[in-house]
Amino acid sequence: MARARRWGDNAGMAGDDSRAQVQVDEDTLARRRRDLGEDHPDTLAAASALAVSLRAAGEYQAARELGEDTLARRRVLGEDHPDTLATADGLAVSLRAVGGHPGTVTTASNVASSVLHRGEHQAARELAEDTLARRRRVLGEDHPDTLWSAFTVVGELAELREYQAAKELNEDILARRRRVLGDSHFDTMISANFALILSGLAADPKAREAMETITAAWAQSVEGRQPDG
Repeated sequence: MARARRWGDNAGMAGDDSRAQVQVDEDTLARRRRDLGEDHPDTLAAASALAVSLRAAGEYQAARELGEDTLARRRVLGEDHPDTLATADGLAVSLRAVGGHPGTVTTASNVASSVLHRGEHQAARELAEDTLARRRRVLGEDHPDTLWSAFTVVGELAELREYQAAKELNEDILARRRRVLGDSHFDTMISANFALILSGLAADPKAREAMETITAAWAQSVEGRQPDG
């Protein structure tokens, strides 16, 4: 499957650049809606691209709302269609971000915020788990897209402080990525880093900060992992 944006295209994007990309994508979406209609595949592809740009610009609520609309429209293709699953993956990221900015170091106020937004994290987890189940059935356990959906679930479990479940799932992902992708692949290295962090997360509060630094890179890398269209 072609990728809409490869990892790194949005990583470290300056504020002005990310806002400029949002404007470009908003214009593209407006034109496609006018010329092709709301439900045309090219229009929905433009909507997905705009959701990526909105997340890169930190506009998580707008990305969530657009993702929800796009997912509802793409479900006419079927729950298991690659485009539907890609949109669901992106929406899970947006839900997680709305619940608490990815990569933010935990403080007392952030803990309170996490409690308040636990419902968002739970919704993100449920959506991610559903996407994972469908990709396992359609693509198989070892497909890179399946493994990325599984890694999304790891992130949601960690946000919900279900560290043991996150650790066990990540260990399975790491073993599969090493076998399928090799030790030097970016996805494998991210899983390896998470394995180290999750091992000590419950016991050492400082591990939380390290995990959130890695999570920031993970959130950016997700944007490049959505199948095109």
